[in-house]
Amino acid sequence: MPAIPSGAQSAYAPAVAAAPSPPATSPLEPVPPPRHPAINCGPWPHQDAMEFGALPGAVPCARLHARHVLSEWGLARQAADAELLVSELVTNAIAASRFAEYPSPVRLWLRADRIRVLILVWDASPQPPVPADGAQDDESGRGLLLVQAISQRWNWYYPRQADGKVVWALVGAAST
Repeated sequence: MPAIPSGAQSAYAPAVAAAPSPPATSPLEPVPPPRHPAINCGPWPHQDAMEFGALPGAVPCARLHARHVLSEWGLARQAADAELLVSELVTNAIAASRFAEYPSPVRLWLRADRIRVLILVWDASPQPPVPADGAQDDESGRGLLLVQAISQRWNWYYPRQADGKVVWALVGAAST
């Protein structure tokens, strides 16, 4: 078999495409900026994390996961509100991920003590969450309004050492 000249391609070797840019970096831990409210008010003896594909089927999976974890932790009283918050935050994260250049997962963290549950959701989009000013007959756009109504507090931040953003909500604590 004759040698292939330098710079030429073999009929059997496909051209090597330039490597695409890496997807957004998902944080392994939802590390907030220093002095960020609510999140640093731990300790959180119960901790859980799960990563989901940014697909519509992830929402019921995340909800079911939250229900089972909170039941195991003895926090069934907070489960209904926490499930709804997980559903809304994961739905929003999946919607935000649709516009990412590369597919990226959505990450869910659950933190809890004996009475409070902290829900954190990461997505690759750097765009801050904006509550929609949905009309009464709109079928969507009320997710963050529900988060605001159900949670004691919610907010978002850019995580340290990672791309994207983390949106969080706290349930089970007395209103402050």
